[in-house]
Amino acid sequence: MDKIWHKFYENNVPKNLEFPQISLSEILHKSVQNNPERTALIFFGRKISYSELQSMVNRIASALTSLCVKKGDRIALVLPNCPEFVIFYFAALKIGAIVVPTNPMYSSREMKFQLKDCGAEILVILDVLYHKHKEAFVGSYVKKYIITSIQDFLPLAKSLIFPIKQWFENIDHTVEKKEGTFFFKNLLKSNKEMLKSPSIDMEDLALLQYTGGTTGVSKGVMLTHRNLVANAFQSRLWVPDLIDGQETTLVVLPLFHIFSLTVGLNASILMAASIVLLPQFKIKELLRSIEEYKVTLFLAVPTIFSVINNSTLIKKYKMSSLKFCLSGGAALPVEVLEKFENRTSKKIIEGYGLSEASPVTHVNPVSNNRKVGTIGLPVPGTDMKIVKGKLFKRSQSPEHDGELVVSGPQVMKGYWNRPDETKKVLSNGWLYTGDIAKMDEQGFCQILDRKKEMIIVGGNNVYPREIEELLYEKPEIMEAAVIGLPDKDRGEYIKAFVVLKEGAFLTGEDVIKYCKENLSQIKVPRRIEFKKDLPKSLIGKILKKTLKEEELKKI
Repeated sequence: MDKIWHKFYENNVPKNLEFPQISLSEILHKSVQNNPERTALIFFGRKISYSELQSMVNRIASALTSLCVKKGDRIALVLPNCPEFVIFYFAALKIGAIVVPTNPMYSSREMKFQLKDCGAEILVILDVLYHKHKEAFVGSYVKKYIITSIQDFLPLAKSLIFPIKQWFENIDHTVEKKEGTFFFKNLLKSNKEMLKSPSIDMEDLALLQYTGGTTGVSKGVMLTHRNLVANAFQSRLWVPDLIDGQETTLVVLPLFHIFSLTVGLNASILMAASIVLLPQFKIKELLRSIEEYKVTLFLAVPTIFSVINNSTLIKKYKMSSLKFCLSGGAALPVEVLEKFENRTSKKIIEGYGLSEASPVTHVNPVSNNRKVGTIGLPVPGTDMKIVKGKLFKRSQSPEHDGELVVSGPQVMKGYWNRPDETKKVLSNGWLYTGDIAKMDEQGFCQILDRKKEMIIVGGNNVYPREIEELLYEKPEIMEAAVIGLPDKDRGEYIKAFVVLKEGAFLTGEDVIKYCKENLSQIKVPRRIEFKKDLPKSLIGKILKKTLKEEELKKI
């Protein structure tokens, strides 16, 4: 890999690269020292400075210690994007506890599984979510609950906060005061700032990041302080044009997702950026926030960019402050990128990562050297190779496809309490990503598809992403997903799910004819199903596993 690294590295990556040996809480401390009065968080107009944030973190760290939380204990955060998430995240890390970010939209079954699996004894949750998940707590190890409210940091009367009025209407906010139940506001007022915290080793666990479970049972990815600090610095080094203490990041992707946590929070705190927190994606509120707070960095998933592309509101709000946008979490269709850039004159930089790598491993150069349709180059300190053959062990030369494997300081320690699963993906420091890719002569990597999503038609490998990319190019189609289903004669056949744009009309025959004109026969879907929408994770990733499960039930 060293021989074909792009000249980009010569200009942007320091010689003898070494990442600082400091914990995540020390990153916050350094930014506070250098920028105490700068705004750290913005939440529906409420602004919190770096010094205020540090003070609240210290008080909550002290409160957690008084509740007998010790180094190595797991703390589950069942919170949307709000100041409390950031406060408890850094407070827990400060005392050496392990944070377990938890999806507030989980079903009772999913919530119960994660809480039991991680063994968390303390849980931080919104009052409006407490009643929803109450049944999931039965049988878990949770002994103490810290209750907070979306109202705790609102600057105005709740009736004036239109984008989140649904948090208040016809919802029970009351939580009974009983043994084991504590309230954030009381803890914040009653505790003094912690002056001394326990020693944190770089190999100590900081995070149990649960995988989305899109390709199997959700697993707790063990990420250390070293993993997360290195990835924050790797992300920061990739964008040298950003200026410490002068940027503003918009975070609408949920912080329980590792892309948002690392790039939206950790890397932003590292460069003392102001962070605009939005608890949910509403197109009007997103565009208004970009204009009002002069956002310079916006990270999103492809479906959000697609919604912006098809919104008439894009003409109403100014996006001139944006320096560039980052896309991750799922493959970015070229059609979506080109339409967004044509409509906004703002560049999207596509990257790649996975929970097991903290998550960032590849990003396109921010300069004009990027290659659209690729995930770019490995970030500083990261190596990669494409492997194939028996057990996917043989290295491939450029332009040949195989499984992408990576190594670097951001690669996880393993899966929580799953040594056998860990052995399947970690070998001699290399992480097997499960993604099929190829690399060109300059080192740029292109993801062809997930190894588990690859479709075998008559013994031939078919990559769903290639078909999906083509479908996105058809003007009438807004979203598309392709899966393989069992076929007794050919192994599998291809089925495509399509969502049309408002007012558009197509038949299944139209779509199949279009595919036949642009693909080899082996790649043409046998069946087309039109849907009003596709199942998605909370960050907007299309859940092809759900589509496949629904189809298999019909067989």
